[in-house]
Amino acid sequence: MPEAVKPSSEPTPISLALNVQQLSWRHDDKAILSQVSFTLNQGEMLGLIGPNGAGKSSLLRCLYRFIQPTEGSISLFGQDIGLFSPKTFARQVAVVQQDTPHYFEMSAAQIVAMGLTPHKGMFESHSHIDTDRVNQALAKVGLSHKSNQQYERLSGGEKQRALIARAIVQQPKLLILDEPTNHLDVRYQIQILTLVRSLGISVIASIHDLNLASALCDSLLLLDKGEVVAKGAPKQVLTEASIDEVFGIKARVTTHPDHGNPQINYYYGVTNSDDNTRRSESSGNNPREVCGGNQ
Repeated sequence: MPEAVKPSSEPTPISLALNVQQLSWRHDDKAILSQVSFTLNQGEMLGLIGPNGAGKSSLLRCLYRFIQPTEGSISLFGQDIGLFSPKTFARQVAVVQQDTPHYFEMSAAQIVAMGLTPHKGMFESHSHIDTDRVNQALAKVGLSHKSNQQYERLSGGEKQRALIARAIVQQPKLLILDEPTNHLDVRYQIQILTLVRSLGISVIASIHDLNLASALCDSLLLLDKGEVVAKGAPKQVLTEASIDEVFGIKARVTTHPDHGNPQINYYYGVTNSDDNTRRSESSGNNPREVCGGNQ
């Protein structure tokens, strides 16, 4: 009898969706991004956080090939992103930008159906399956009742949800979102990011709300002045010291009773130089402490 093969005790290696190494980008001789390195595992959601002007949107534009980095490398599922043809890249990556574009004379359903384009031949028409996919995506973002309405007449939040539905229809392996909760009320901020997380694909999203990022992201990348300040799990990144250093605001970080990740409680009206207030904050008796964010 041959000897039975013992199961390996080694953990199964996690495949990378993104591998970004030493990425830099200069514009008009000004350094916008400097030596940015990080990885994103397949099926995980990475939150990109930092103050305005930190370089978040510039980094995302490098990832979806809108701008060419000055230095460094970007690998998508083990292959340099520059080697993908436009159509192949569109099958791998879907993008929802911060500013909603103008689509005159198109309905919400027609906008969402544009996500089918990378999977269709030049003269190939839509099938019943395609129509069902569009309707399901509209339902997921709460826009079924607006499917025939002109896109330009939708509210800012509705436009954003329509573009996310288009990305869902595109069936990407990587979804890139630049401020996806822009224009959304609290309900849809939580709903949309929860939906994105549930898709089971790799996601990188820039998010302003630190509590929302903490609640729904597997890992975080904190940028400031185009450089990586911290990266890792929310508990590693969202510390009182990092929030003070990068955002210039005092906060007390506690553990959220639901998901167990950091909950940021901001102190309103407190300056960085107010050491006396800082000491009173640590006692937990400051009446100006208010829980910030949605979570």
